[in-house]
Amino acid sequence: MACEVPSIATAVGGVPEVIEHGKNGFLAQVGDVETMARYALDILSDEKRLREMGKMARWEAQSRFCTSRIIPEYEKFYDRVLERAA
Repeated sequence: MACEVPSIATAVGGVPEVIEHGKNGFLAQVGDVETMARYALDILSDEKRLREMGKMARWEAQSRFCTSRIIPEYEKFYDRVLERAA
């Protein structure tokens, strides 16, 4: 996603929290290889949509997971854990 590549993934765990179906990637059910292949063919055959979704994927990755944002969040979490342990 950070490289402007929309993801095609299974809709399990926390994945649907990161990938918004049809906006920055595609979600399919576990084992639904045919649907995933169709998504890949669809996006690869529409260059404009591929670029747009890629930009949205990068924006999502940067806005939620860039190091300047995520490291301070981890540090706050570890500080809280250490305070409770003391």
